[in-house]
Amino acid sequence: MKDIKNFIEDVGWPRILIALFLISLFVLAPFVGVRLDASINDTLVRFGMNGVMVLAMVPMVQSGCGLNFGLPLGIIAGLLGAVTSVELEVTGLPGILTAMLIATPIAIVLGWCYGLLLNKVKGSEMMIATYVGFSSVALMCIMWLVLPYKSPNMVWGYAGKGLRTTISIEAFWQNAISSIGAFRINEFLAFPTGMFLFFLLLCCLMSLFMRTRTGTAMTIVGSNPDYARASGVNIDKMRTLSVILSTWLGAIGIIMYEQCFGFVQLYMGPFYMAFPAVAAILFGVASVKKANIVNVIVGTILFQGILTMTPSVINSMIQTDMSEVIRIIVSNGMILYALTRVTKVRS
Repeated sequence: MKDIKNFIEDVGWPRILIALFLISLFVLAPFVGVRLDASINDTLVRFGMNGVMVLAMVPMVQSGCGLNFGLPLGIIAGLLGAVTSVELEVTGLPGILTAMLIATPIAIVLGWCYGLLLNKVKGSEMMIATYVGFSSVALMCIMWLVLPYKSPNMVWGYAGKGLRTTISIEAFWQNAISSIGAFRINEFLAFPTGMFLFFLLLCCLMSLFMRTRTGTAMTIVGSNPDYARASGVNIDKMRTLSVILSTWLGAIGIIMYEQCFGFVQLYMGPFYMAFPAVAAILFGVASVKKANIVNVIVGTILFQGILTMTPSVINSMIQTDMSEVIRIIVSNGMILYALTRVTKVRS
């Protein structure tokens, strides 16, 4: 009984109710004409699409930099890798690996600059990170028009220059990783094995890294900076390293998102992408000072599951197509709830 009480105190009734609500949606789905297998398929796909970007929150949280509201900076690095890969016309698995390879040095440089900035504003990291994310997206709205890409698959047709808002990668590397080892259970349910294996690989590497000497030092910097300083740990170096790692994961995460989605979305596409990732990890019982792989997995399942199931079930119940309106309401409502958890933890 005591263990149950401790579990409820650690998790919190709101999160327990959210999990029960998600289960009830899956139970209710067949009774209102929603295919359960198709719903499970959509939830699995959305989990795989967004999992890496949620994982990107872990390093900065552990180092004391807070939640990475500057995730669009890493996403921009991933977008640059993606459009360059399309420009080079590399297809299949080599195409997506090329995108990741090109995105990596860009993410490292941007993450290093981002880390230096956050080290100058200790205590206000999340506010500054939000500004960095928004301003970087605004700057890239100009850059996407002037960067010297020439591929007819990407540039505006009437001008012959400037990248289009949405670029299809269907002919290049759509599902290049998801299709590895994938198998279909029935007409509506398929399991994207490659996407899950890739996500689990990154989770395992992150878990192993956090157990290394460097990872342990990073965690100590976040939990007890005075002790870390007394132990001879370079606090600024650990914080910068965590920001670089988080930015790189953001770049890899958006490439994984794109290979499943089938399109590269530029300009304002990355603007709000940090908020669902932040909300997801907070749903997973993480805080602004502590996060782990379990928080990532649980939070992503809860957030994406509700975001997938709620519109479908409610649409079928009211017999009206309001899926996009419901999705916006549910998404923003969950993000707002999750962000109130930040305030609670900080106080």
